[in-house]
Amino acid sequence: MSDRTLRTHTDTVAAEGLDDWRWMLRALHARFRTGDFVTGLRLATAITEAAEEMDHHPDLDLRYPHLNVRLSSHDVGGVTDRDLRLARRISELAAEAGVAADPASVQVLELALDTADLERVRPFWLAALGMSETASPDELVDKGGSLPTLWFQETDPHDEPRQRFHVDITVPPEVAPGRIEAALAAGGTLVSAAREPAFTILADAEGNKACVCTSAGRD
Repeated sequence: MSDRTLRTHTDTVAAEGLDDWRWMLRALHARFRTGDFVTGLRLATAITEAAEEMDHHPDLDLRYPHLNVRLSSHDVGGVTDRDLRLARRISELAAEAGVAADPASVQVLELALDTADLERVRPFWLAALGMSETASPDELVDKGGSLPTLWFQETDPHDEPRQRFHVDITVPPEVAPGRIEAALAAGGTLVSAAREPAFTILADAEGNKACVCTSAGRD
């Protein structure tokens, strides 16, 4: 199997039978409900050993009730066959340990800043947040994984103050309708559904915007 960089991410993950995993923002994500810290540590250790054997390493986030796993090929900035192979092996290890996946619970938060002059504001945020540049000039990341990605959305110059920051919350496609419904029931309003299912723009009672995003409609 070649180490291709996947382009049709959602369809490929489904075709590979990786039911434990969801593709979001150039990576595969899974959450395993370990139930306690010891079980989580044992699964993390087994994953570490498999990763060493395959010479491909995931990001692991161990919490008391669950273990989060993120897979991406950093050398190409996306998901490759290496990630599919390791994802399959991790799911096998979890099944052997009697640990179930909870794919509906995975999500990724990003911050977006509207700007009419990227080069004017980007250096400030790079320095102030201690973040790192990527291959995309409109994106800054925290390589330590503590902060959400910050990306810059091009906008027209304007005199009147308007909301500059908004949040993007990426969830599995099957979760998005319920998340949107819950936000609307909590006093939100629908700003635009023109780009569904890729993203839906919502606003709170004061007009502050948030986008509920999915991998669907992006391939």
